[in-house]
Amino acid sequence: MPSALPLADPAPADGLLPASVVDGWNQRDFGVYVHVPFCRVRCGYCDFNTYTADEVRGVKQSDYAGQALVEIARGREVLAATGAVSRPVSTVFFGGGTPTLLPVSQLAQLLDGVRQAWGLAPSAEVTTEANPDSVGPESLAELAEAGFTRVSFGMQSAVPRVLATLERTHDPARIPLVVEWARAAGLQVSLDLIYGTPGETLDDWRASLDLAVAQHPDHLSAYALIVESGTKLARQIARGQVPEPDDDLQADMYELADATLSAAGYQWYELSNWSRDAAHRSRHNLAYWTGQDWWGVGPGAHSHVGGVRWWNVKHPAAYAERIAAGVSPAAGRETLDAETRRTETVLLGSRIVEGLPTTMLDASGRREVASLIADGLIDGRAALAGRIVLTLPGRLLADAVVRRLLGS
Repeated sequence: MPSALPLADPAPADGLLPASVVDGWNQRDFGVYVHVPFCRVRCGYCDFNTYTADEVRGVKQSDYAGQALVEIARGREVLAATGAVSRPVSTVFFGGGTPTLLPVSQLAQLLDGVRQAWGLAPSAEVTTEANPDSVGPESLAELAEAGFTRVSFGMQSAVPRVLATLERTHDPARIPLVVEWARAAGLQVSLDLIYGTPGETLDDWRASLDLAVAQHPDHLSAYALIVESGTKLARQIARGQVPEPDDDLQADMYELADATLSAAGYQWYELSNWSRDAAHRSRHNLAYWTGQDWWGVGPGAHSHVGGVRWWNVKHPAAYAERIAAGVSPAAGRETLDAETRRTETVLLGSRIVEGLPTTMLDASGRREVASLIADGLIDGRAALAGRIVLTLPGRLLADAVVRRLLGS
């Protein structure tokens, strides 16, 4: 089952937020994340809050859009009650799960709900994730017509044997087709890849990169496989059925990805993300990394507005019960104090290519800068200009760099 929600204070039944969330309101962007918690099958490595039909007995997938629309409308009321002036939504991201298991008509209804509640900025980025076998030319064209601007395909690998280990169901030969169909619909395209799957070789990973680059996507993500406790894959590794991912091999794979994508004209802008140019970065994900505001809709979805963070109940049945009862689906929340916000700024800001202002470091962190430069983990010229920017070796050891910057 998906991992547990964090522990924190109970959220009020009415979902109302403290008036302090509007401080600096107009200096931050506002996004909306819509979680669609359904999948046809559960992949063995997945720790996301997703459910197959067998796991949501008594909950109708067809009812979900209506429930989420209620939360969206309630979100508008909650923010209005704080005195926040209406602010158009900059980005909308439909994630999951597999959002495209819902009919396009329901995805369009949800996007219309966001538009009616808050308005969409004229240049709003509207993304949906999709499995390659969950869309066709007609549905992609309908998504574009409904106002979606971008689709992120879960490609993961070009090697059938690797996909089988991950329990992904699509045929790699479908990747060029879905990219072509998305482009024909006028959608921007991102491809998501995973490296370090048990049994995957460097040549396997090279084949995946080559297939991805050959499609000329606007954006690529490459994530190292993490074996999450409680997943089927973790149990298989514990029983010795498949080997544990090799950290050194994963590092080699990351370096190969960076070299291959850079040679193909893609620019690194976050540890695991590359884009054709700055205009094709994922603006929604950048909002997370730069501490902007967003409202998360759906079971297990997380939200953050003005230093207050909260998260919804996880199971679709519990979510449906809360919505039907007219109470907030939030399970818990926390108000971030100044030191926690600084820590998160260091953690997240150091991940992106623009780097982290050295003014965000305390005295112990500033004392580490010279040694981090000497160790080749941060860029010396950028540090002299007042920013912490990771080098390629620094990206490979990003967690260790952050610990040193935080003096921990």
